[in-house]
Amino acid sequence: MKFFVDTADVTEIRDLAATGLLDGVTTNPSLIAKSGRKIQDVIAEICAIVEGPVSAEVAATEYQAMLREAAVLSAIAPNVVIKLPLTPDGLRACHILSKQGTLTNVTLCFSAAQALLAAKAGASFISPFVGRLDDIGQDGMELIADIVQIYGNYPHLRTEILVASIRHPIHLIQAAKLGAHVATIPPNVIKQLYHHPLTDKGLAHFLADWAKTGQSIG
Repeated sequence: MKFFVDTADVTEIRDLAATGLLDGVTTNPSLIAKSGRKIQDVIAEICAIVEGPVSAEVAATEYQAMLREAAVLSAIAPNVVIKLPLTPDGLRACHILSKQGTLTNVTLCFSAAQALLAAKAGASFISPFVGRLDDIGQDGMELIADIVQIYGNYPHLRTEILVASIRHPIHLIQAAKLGAHVATIPPNVIKQLYHHPLTDKGLAHFLADWAKTGQSIG
């Protein structure tokens, strides 16, 4: 499974990229607004840090305007992925951009039917939002299971399932067990993946025993 981080915080991205565990980055208008910076500057800096896909979302809602914004964003760096809303205009733009060889990420997916439409439009990635479905009393992981099954029935579909709105490590593990291709994860959740109380306890025990030996390595 590929790990993307869902943030526009360049400091966080740089720290995570240094681990060698980061495969890409996703941003959205809310994350860009939180950064307080110009989108072109943020995306350019992220693309200089991360070699993998970096999603930059259009703000337009009309087809032609989406294409104009996509051209601006695509010119920033070759690893920019154009993020588009799952609307009729968004899917129309996705179809054109995909035919031109531009990577696309169709976002705000909440049903398997929507995911099938995005795949037919040629999306590089589909972003189903599991956490937001959980928030309204639905099981977000059921959506991932449905999309995995449907895409698996049609090998010619090349769209990767990018699980979004991940709230905790359990979401990530469930998505990986189902076979989703990518998870985009907030920085705080990525950091939670490292920790287990038995790991901490075991390390403390090993260090205490080592100290008793009076040895040093190197």
